Amino acid sequence: MLRNALAINGDAIAASDGRIGTVSDFLFDDASWLVRWLVVDTGKWLSGRKVLLPPSAMGHPAPAGNEFPVNLTKQQIKDSPDSDTDRPVSRQIEGDIYNYYGWRPYWGADLLMGGYGGFGGGAVGALPTQESRRRAEDIAAARQSNNDPHLRSIAVVIGYHIHASDGEIGHVENFLVDDADWSIHDLVVDTKNWWPGKKVLISPRWVREIDWTDNVVKLNVDRKRVKDSPPYDASTTVDRALSETFP
Repeated sequence: MLRNALAINGDAIAASDGRIGTVSDFLFDDASWLVRWLVVDTGKWLSGRKVLLPPSAMGHPAPAGNEFPVNLTKQQIKDSPDSDTDRPVSRQIEGDIYNYYGWRPYWGADLLMGGYGGFGGGAVGALPTQESRRRAEDIAAARQSNNDPHLRSIAVVIGYHIHASDGEIGHVENFLVDDADWSIHDLVVDTKNWWPGKKVLISPRWVREIDWTDNVVKLNVDRKRVKDSPPYDASTTVDRALSETFP
């Protein structure tokens, strides 16, 4: 199922012995478009400290859909390595967290999507899709000679301008995340400054690059291709099959 990233923000994270905080952001890999970490704000419990947890450590959300269980204790999370989520997260920080929990990192030799299937400690995983496995394998090969994890904040990218090959068309309003494999399936783009009232879904396949200096997402398609896309209705549940109808 595809879920609205902003709607997940604020969902509770529950350890085996009590709640630890709420989701405040996601860190995704801008080369593979996979969510690598959930940023959890611990609020008053740890005086506002934020901790990083991989999506594969999350169990299925509660029936109400606003709480994720984690097979960890509060003490384990409290003792986990500190990470300044307001600054770029280095591969060393990622490695420290994986080593602390005894989990196998997602960039390991026998990589599965997002590390699924490779974690100890009872972490919950899911089988990767063929497409996500291919993307993960591609980026793993590229990483052999480059240790930059390319981690970016979804909260930061929201609001970035969208430039088609022939000009600006709108801005990033949201992301749709597949909760089966935690891949970013679509960017929700608001085009109100170009043609009023229309929002569209844009696949990461259309993204040529992200300019982090000028806050711009550059596409490899023209404005007409975007304009001809079906309008996106945020009140309608979008599954993977429906999303594929958006070019």
